[in-house]
Amino acid sequence: MYIVLIFIQIFLMNWYITKIVFNITAENNTNQFDEQLRLVNAKNKEEAFLKARAIGLREEDTFYNDNMREVKWEFVNVSEIIPVQKLEDGTELYSRIHETDEAAKYIHFVHQKAIALRKNSMLLY
Repeated sequence: MYIVLIFIQIFLMNWYITKIVFNITAENNTNQFDEQLRLVNAKNKEEAFLKARAIGLREEDTFYNDNMREVKWEFVNVSEIIPVQKLEDGTELYSRIHETDEAAKYIHFVHQKAIALRKNSMLLY
């Protein structure tokens, strides 16, 4: 039975990247928005939308931070659904064009992030 379910997932279902948006509010702070890219397996875009929406609603939360201030994660909605054409090494999953008037600063920022990633991955060995 388990093999049949795997077969259905691989051959009959499609993969979608969905963007789920949360509004993060904390007492005395400005609003923040968390945009999460989630991989969803579904028959079609409608089912992918409904699954992503269910994830967002399920992950709403209210808690108190270290300063005893209430923090709320409120689901806003699903803002994007992108079909994944194939799942294999190197497949592009998401792309976004970043525009800036300060190209050198952006390139420097990207290099600094790469250096930090490399340092962190070297620490794991």
